[in-house]
Amino acid sequence: MTLKEKLKKLDECLWELPKGAVEGMHVPTWIFLSETLLKQVEEGAITQAANIACLPGIHKHSIALPDMHFGYGFPIGGVAALDSETGGLSPGGIGFDINCGVRLLRTNLSAEDVKPHVEGLVMEIFQNVPSGVGKGGKVKLSAPQLDEVLEIGAEWAVRNGYGIEKDLEHLEEKGCMKSANPEKVSVKAKQRGAPQLGSLGAGNHFLEIQKVDKIYMPDVAKRFGIREGQVCVMIHTGSRGFGHQVCTDYLRILETKFRAETAKLPDRELVYAPAGTKECEDYFAAMSCAANFAWCNRQMINHWVRESMAKVLGMQQDELGIDVVYDVAHNIGKLEEHEIDGKKTKVFVHRKGGTRCLGPGSGDIPSDYRDVGQPVLVPGDMGSASYILVGTKMAEEETFSSVCHGAGRVMSRHSALKQFRGESVKANLANKDIFVKAASWKVLAEEAPGVYKDIHEVVRVCEVAGISKTVAKLVPMGVMKG
Repeated sequence: MTLKEKLKKLDECLWELPKGAVEGMHVPTWIFLSETLLKQVEEGAITQAANIACLPGIHKHSIALPDMHFGYGFPIGGVAALDSETGGLSPGGIGFDINCGVRLLRTNLSAEDVKPHVEGLVMEIFQNVPSGVGKGGKVKLSAPQLDEVLEIGAEWAVRNGYGIEKDLEHLEEKGCMKSANPEKVSVKAKQRGAPQLGSLGAGNHFLEIQKVDKIYMPDVAKRFGIREGQVCVMIHTGSRGFGHQVCTDYLRILETKFRAETAKLPDRELVYAPAGTKECEDYFAAMSCAANFAWCNRQMINHWVRESMAKVLGMQQDELGIDVVYDVAHNIGKLEEHEIDGKKTKVFVHRKGGTRCLGPGSGDIPSDYRDVGQPVLVPGDMGSASYILVGTKMAEEETFSSVCHGAGRVMSRHSALKQFRGESVKANLANKDIFVKAASWKVLAEEAPGVYKDIHEVVRVCEVAGISKTVAKLVPMGVMKG
């Protein structure tokens, strides 16, 4: 009997894999899927979601969100809360691209204002923002400067002229995890990272000029400064080679140090640093550095977008009104306090392809959004749509305030290259009035719309399950791919 066949339906879009379905599970697994999405999910991804439940100190249930697919250790779309005293931190539950995340910028512009200039805008931004595999940034950092980036994150960019102080108010953690310590980062990671600050990267990373296509919650949208027909810009990138090296370094350290603990797990990729150990503290400090690198990275790109739009449109930056709606991480570990069995408990929340989505009233939401809930940014593929959601109280209760991070792949990059040609993808997008500029035809083929799940169905599942509410839909006008 497969694990898929062992799933018990608890609600329209919620399934449970009972404790015991995989030997060693401490808790059940909750999977948020519709019948349609369940058919697309690999058995291996469900196995990974069940394996998470075997980690020590895990609370309530392991979680897989509707964009789930097979990953390293955890499935992408996997969430778990491990006790801060009896659990620990698992790098596979956070990912290699630490703080891969999304930033949304709103403007004073309408789609009609921008439509004649989309190609020029994309090309100017492509020139201004380095992108592609191994591409370095435009800023050369000394070793002390890089350490400062790792310590203070997005604030470093603002202090050095890349943006304004107001930008920081609408970033998760205000763009800085205070737990960062550059001394816990290897020389190799710093050498990889230093040349890449201020670059978009390749793969699924992108920068899009978007139009607000539909508003579902007018009052909340108004609070976020979003209106129908408005032009927005979405930036999707992370910590580049720096975060990848931090993850690689600590996986090696933990695999050597905690062999006995790892041997008890169903998958060695779940290797973890037990809470209270030096290795747990060191990894958390290094991971926080990578998160700060990513927030600084997106802040610098944010600045170059402002410059590019002002130049192409012949307007002053204050006329453009380019402000940050919000910036969220979706590959990250956080030490958070959640109510579990009636008492406040500190846990390491692992979100791997999961976005934080705090409900109304949380002190961690910017004051101007606090009474409506945290904005959640969910990018789709370049041919469909992206969404703005808002957090709910139910997410706090059921998913440790977590929701999906995107559409989620249904096809590997290898398979995509067999099925799609970059030139055809570009032509098909052009037929939809979407201009795309990519660093290579290969990346367009790998990221073709057909390799992703239906973003509309993924978002619908989150709404039906009550773990978020849908605020607005945005559609692409121009796309830049690394």
